[in-house]
Amino acid sequence: MANEPTKQKLWGGRFIGKTDPLMHAFNQSLKYDQKMHAADIRGSIAYAKSLTLVGILTRDEETKIIQGLTAVGKEWESGQFQIQPDDEDIHTANERRLSELIGPLGGKLHTGRSRNDQVATDMRIWLLEQVKEVEASLIALIRVMVERADKEKDHLMPGYTHLQRAQPIRWSHLLLSHAFSFNNDLERLRQLVPRISVLPLGSGALAGNAFAELGFQSLAENSLYGVGDRDFIIEFMMWASLTTTHLSRMSEDFIIYSSAEFGFITLSDAYSTGSSMMPQKKNPDSLELLRGKSGRIFGHMAGFLMSYKGLPSTYNKDLQEDKEPLFDTVDTISACLPIAEGVISTLDVHPERMRQALTMDVLATDLADYLVRKGVPFRETHHISGRAVALAESRGCQLNELTAADYKSLHEDFGEDVHDVFDFEASVERRQAIGGPSRPMIDRQVAVLREKLDGN
Repeated sequence: MANEPTKQKLWGGRFIGKTDPLMHAFNQSLKYDQKMHAADIRGSIAYAKSLTLVGILTRDEETKIIQGLTAVGKEWESGQFQIQPDDEDIHTANERRLSELIGPLGGKLHTGRSRNDQVATDMRIWLLEQVKEVEASLIALIRVMVERADKEKDHLMPGYTHLQRAQPIRWSHLLLSHAFSFNNDLERLRQLVPRISVLPLGSGALAGNAFAELGFQSLAENSLYGVGDRDFIIEFMMWASLTTTHLSRMSEDFIIYSSAEFGFITLSDAYSTGSSMMPQKKNPDSLELLRGKSGRIFGHMAGFLMSYKGLPSTYNKDLQEDKEPLFDTVDTISACLPIAEGVISTLDVHPERMRQALTMDVLATDLADYLVRKGVPFRETHHISGRAVALAESRGCQLNELTAADYKSLHEDFGEDVHDVFDFEASVERRQAIGGPSRPMIDRQVAVLREKLDGN
């Protein structure tokens, strides 16, 4: 009947008219928030125990509710859960099914609880579980990079700035530069956990009824904050945006270095694709997708942040827009990290091509340093070394092909030993400062990252 309350809705008692089907579909979130079915069951079980502690439920009622919730959870896991047309979201679906299984007793579970604090709790429970898996994948990626860097210290290559050859470095030095970025991401992810692990359950729609604990690190001390806060979601998406930005930058390096023009590395066939028209093509699609996903994740973060910024205090339905961007962000970063690990663990390195790319002009700074060690100010030696480069270019030769007399004409402190400068290995080994590419410094960087990984 048109004048009957919409009793199927948790909020239906106040309403006489039926919900427009278009509005029902527009309002419904079950199609995506069912991803949190296990978190919702877990939160409800904890809440039932809390209701018993304050005398709302008897022990027998608590047992029946927990058994019913466990059965609902098993239906979700087995794929047997039957969604009904009036199920708005995961909370109403689970409560409806619970009441079907155990009768009117199921209605007691919602005592003192609003979907506002229920969804906030579910989101935190779900995200904490996801963070554990993301953390494990990030650790695995860093470890592959560290172990590979340790094994491939012998490989020398040009270091680039502005995509121009700069100075000789080790392949390991480049690999570890990205590993340190990911290590910072790991630290930031762990720092985020305490701000996710805040329990709002029991905040009710407005008033504070913090009945339950679920192993969270802290309780929401303010109920308005508890139901309306989504900072933890935005912060996770900010974290994911920065982490995928680091994946993107590393991917860009490897895309360039895997091209025929460089030929420093070759991706495994397992992480490459071909062209539908040109049979010779081997495309680094894995890296290109990693690079592209960073924009997708940043878009999720920026989009929800714009929805969030204009909201008044506590819960507003706009906050329903937190789930799809968060879920996709988690799915995307969870896919990206293992792909990056696979790419790095299986790619082939071509040290001979790296060596061929080393030209004597990358030792121009070493040439300036030669005079610095003889007491000439660096600003002057920089100019003198530049003149040597210009002289070699004018003659169409390399720096090491200039004679001692040529160097003597540029500055009187050049000696017969000037040609000792033109040794790539010696150049790299002279970089003994912390952070440099010499063997001792590579060993130090490997040790630092291993200690960080093994210590946590």
